[in-house]
Amino acid sequence: MEELSPRQLAVLQLKQQFLEAIKADDAQQVLQILQNGKLDINTVLDVKDPGMILASYKQGYWLPEYKLEKSWAMGIHVSVMYNALETALVLIQEGAALNRMPNGKTPLHVACEVSNSDFVALLLAHRSKINIMSLSGHTPLHHCTSRESVDCAKQLILKGADVNMRSDNNDEETPLHTAARFGVPELVVLYLSHGASVNALNFLQETPLMTAAFWAYDSMDQIYREDHHLVCRLLLDHQADPNLQEEDHKTALHKAAWNCDHILMQMLLEAGADSRAMDINGCAPIQYLLKVSDMRPMAIPELCYQLLLNHNAARVYPPQFHKVLQSCHDIPRAVEIMVNSYERLKPTNKWRAAIPDECYKRHEDFYDSLFAVCSNTPRSLLHLTRCAIRARLAELCHSGVAQLPLPSSMKRYILLEPEGILY
Repeated sequence: MEELSPRQLAVLQLKQQFLEAIKADDAQQVLQILQNGKLDINTVLDVKDPGMILASYKQGYWLPEYKLEKSWAMGIHVSVMYNALETALVLIQEGAALNRMPNGKTPLHVACEVSNSDFVALLLAHRSKINIMSLSGHTPLHHCTSRESVDCAKQLILKGADVNMRSDNNDEETPLHTAARFGVPELVVLYLSHGASVNALNFLQETPLMTAAFWAYDSMDQIYREDHHLVCRLLLDHQADPNLQEEDHKTALHKAAWNCDHILMQMLLEAGADSRAMDINGCAPIQYLLKVSDMRPMAIPELCYQLLLNHNAARVYPPQFHKVLQSCHDIPRAVEIMVNSYERLKPTNKWRAAIPDECYKRHEDFYDSLFAVCSNTPRSLLHLTRCAIRARLAELCHSGVAQLPLPSSMKRYILLEPEGILY
C-alpha cells in the first residue's frame, strides 16, 4: 500500500474531524473547519453506509460486498443521514451543493429514504430539484416507501413532484407502483387524490393492482399482508381494471391464485375479474391454484377453489382430474368441492396412484366415499339438481344463488359448501 505524505494525512484527519462534527451535529465546529479554508464544503467523504442510505447504483452493476459497506457523500448528505439539522443549516448557508450525488443520491433522495420530513422541507425551501433521478433511476418520491414518509411525499407533491413519473430503469415504476409494492395505503390514497394513473403500466406491463396482489403474500414469514389487501381495495374502488394483463398475460387474479389468497381473490372476482382468463401458456387462475395448494401453509385452498368455481371458472378436464388429487390429496375439502362441480366423474387408474397411502388412511372415510360415488352412476337427484341450477346461472352463480327463494342450507349446498363426505 502506498505510503501517504504528511499533507495527505493531514487532509484525511481533517475530513474525519469534519465527518465526526457533522454526525454529532456540532454546527460550531463544522463552521470553524469551513472558515479555516482548508476543506471545501462539497468535499467527498467516505461514510459507513451498510443500509445503502446514501448509495444508489444502476441495475445490473456488480460490486463486491465490502464496497457496499461504505458510500461517498458530501457533508450535507451526512447531516441528513444523521438528522443533524443545525449542521445542515450551516452547510446550506455556506453554499453546499444540494443537487449533487457522489454515490448516486442527492440529499433530497436521502431525506425521503430516512423519512425525515423536516429535511425535505428544508431542502425544498432551498430549491432542491424535485423530480431529479438518482443513479438507479428513481425520483425522491420513489424513495417514499413507508407510513413515516407520507409527510415527505405530501411536501414533494405540493412543490410539483410528478406522481406519474416512471423510474428510469428496468422497472419503469410509477410512485403508485412503489406504494403498492410496499403496501402503504396512505401513500396510495395520496397519489390517487393527486391524479396518479390507477392503471399505469411498468416495464413488465404490470399495473399497481397486479403489483399489490403479488406482494400481498410474504413468502418468508408465510403470512398475508393486510395492508396490501387494503391497497388492492383502494385501487379497485378507484376503478382499477382487474382484467388487464401483463406481458405474460397474467392478471391480478392469476397472482392472487398463485398466492392462494382467498381474501384477495374474492375482492377481485366481485370486482369483475375474469376467472377464465388465460396466461401466455394457456393457464387460467385455477391452474395456478393447483400448483401451490400444498405449498401455502397459512392458506385455505378450499375457499379459493369454491370462489373460482362459483364465479364460472373452467373446470379441470375430467381425464386430468388425477392432477387435482396430486395437488390436493391432503386437502379433502378442496377435492370435494372440485368433484361436486361435475355432474359425474369417472375415475381412472391414475386416481389412486395420486393419493399416498398414509394420506388415504388419514382421510379414509372421505376417499372411500369418493371412489364409491364416482364408480356408481348416476349421482343423487339432489346433486344433479345442483348441477343444473349452477349451469343455468353460469357466471351469475355466486350472486344469483343468494336471490333464490331457498333455505340458506340449500344455498350453501348449491355453492359447493363442503360437508366432509361425498354422496
